[in-house]
Amino acid sequence: MIRQISATVLILITAIPTACAQEIDKLFDRGLAGWYGNQPHQLAKAKPEDREKLRERQRESFSKHWRVEDGCLVNDGEGPYATTDQEYGDIELTLEYSTVARADSGVYLRGTPQVQIWDTTKDGGKWDRGANYGSGGLYNNSKGTPGQLPLVNADRAFGKWNRLRIVQIGARTWVELNHHLVVDGAIMENFWERDMPLPARGPIQLQTHGGLIRWRNIQVRKISAAEAISRLRGDDARFGFTKLSDGNDLSGWIGATDDYELTDGVIRCKPGRGGVLFTQEEYADFIARVEFKLPPGGNNGLAIRYPGKGRASYDGMCELQILDNSANKYAKLDPRQYHGSVYGVAAAHRGYLRPVGQWNYQEVSVQGSRIRVELNGTVIVDTDVSQITTYKDGRDHPGIGLKSGHFGFAGHNDPVEFRNIAIRRLCD
Repeated sequence: MIRQISATVLILITAIPTACAQEIDKLFDRGLAGWYGNQPHQLAKAKPEDREKLRERQRESFSKHWRVEDGCLVNDGEGPYATTDQEYGDIELTLEYSTVARADSGVYLRGTPQVQIWDTTKDGGKWDRGANYGSGGLYNNSKGTPGQLPLVNADRAFGKWNRLRIVQIGARTWVELNHHLVVDGAIMENFWERDMPLPARGPIQLQTHGGLIRWRNIQVRKISAAEAISRLRGDDARFGFTKLSDGNDLSGWIGATDDYELTDGVIRCKPGRGGVLFTQEEYADFIARVEFKLPPGGNNGLAIRYPGKGRASYDGMCELQILDNSANKYAKLDPRQYHGSVYGVAAAHRGYLRPVGQWNYQEVSVQGSRIRVELNGTVIVDTDVSQITTYKDGRDHPGIGLKSGHFGFAGHNDPVEFRNIAIRRLCD
């Protein structure tokens, strides 16, 4: 499966770098300001017409079950979850907690369960659910998937404070518990909609689940696009990736070389120009990494197994769309035309591009007829194109079965920029 050979999975992060203190925001400082009560599981089960009243009741009951005591945020084990007013995307979250026997709890990220907190003892009665493996895992992931169980049991005894450090970039999650890495960049699944990726943004929630729990030193830091790319990407050379441009010229590239320019390591499609710029070498199965920046309304594409002539989207295996989804002129496209989509064949999940003018990071895995696209840490396409027979406009894709071809860019007259392009062969 593509998931198993993704280069991102190969990165072993033994420590999560520490942020500068001035970048960190305190989420709890003596009072309940900035928090409200929300029990999302009750809301999900309620009839749509009853949800607003339920929300009001949950907000009203928040202060009955949550209190401030000795500088800590304390929950009695009942009531709605403590939920931040603010929603977050890519973050580093640190906090400490202390709980009691037979309690369990957790931290919801983007309103989604959860980084698990257990009573890990046998007397806790939940070894059948994996409590014996320890806290910190992504408990609600599918069983057997990376991150669902923690790498080590790092819990401290009752009465002692435990420290959680969570980094979330896209759907990828790293968790340290008491300075031990327990989740290493695993994809956090969307508990609410299993066939959808984790939402791009959402609140932080502290779960209450039947036992008293204390929280303190709750702090969050927003992660910039540059830092996110660095953490997701790691060291290309270490994992066998070869750069496709040395940053000086377009040597190694053929095709529409007159329609692209290279400046300061950035390959840019010239305004009003187009055509396919592609590698001299051909590739069968591979992983490609690329950073790209869209101008307003920008349109380009990644040419996959391109035969050297014709249109990448039809004569090649496919074109993976590079597009400013937010542009008004693209508001009514076929779903299979938006960013990351296998053009005209398979639609990508939307909502994971960074704002126009920021750099995005994308990793594309091609193995046989299977294509996987991960954008800024979130998988937006994972499909076997050989199983798809219905195409946009009913138009055939004669190249879709190609086993090998060139990699490149399919320009469409817009100054889309690319940098740090690297590729790794799999099984030729």
